[in-house]
Amino acid sequence: MTFLPAIEGFMLGAGLIIAIGAQNAFVIRQGVKGVHVFPVVAVCSLVDIALIGLGAGGVGTLIAQSAILQAVAAWGGAVFLGVYGALALHKAVNVKPGAWDEAERSASGRIGEGGAARAMLAALAFSLLNPHVYLDTVVMLGGLAAQYEPDARLLFALGAMAASVVWFTGIGYGAVRLAPFFRTTLGTRLLEGAVCLAMWTVAANLVIRELG
Repeated sequence: MTFLPAIEGFMLGAGLIIAIGAQNAFVIRQGVKGVHVFPVVAVCSLVDIALIGLGAGGVGTLIAQSAILQAVAAWGGAVFLGVYGALALHKAVNVKPGAWDEAERSASGRIGEGGAARAMLAALAFSLLNPHVYLDTVVMLGGLAAQYEPDARLLFALGAMAASVVWFTGIGYGAVRLAPFFRTTLGTRLLEGAVCLAMWTVAANLVIRELG
């Protein structure tokens, strides 16, 4: 069995999750402070894992039962990813100064200080109260997972789940080194450029499969 579905799932999961936003800023903030990093990383990762599982196993399985829905999901996904990649490219070219600082201020202003339970609740809120998370994980990943047979669908979902775990672990425990880099123009351009590349690669593969 080829591991291409897992690779595509990882690329897509990474592309969707790497964004300048309050959730990532909050995880980085906890990492820089060295406070409750593990529970925060665990909550963010587990929420993504659950939603990706719901998308691939629920929505994906439902869509896979209809050739028409599969085609709609594939072409719709290709268009969505193409536009998403173009927006990321635009952000990479036109870097907005202080974007990460603004996101961090937003994250800090909503929670203040507290113990592990409060940090976990904040991580849960940042994860679940963002409407885009449902579009990204349940709808988008679920729809694209439907393009694969059941075994490959599982690999695709596992790849996307792995991307979340790797990302949150990386920015949580590597925050001291990564945070200054994220705030630079080069860092933002590299992140957005990576998102663009991942989105367009997956979109191209979807189009190739549909045309083939």
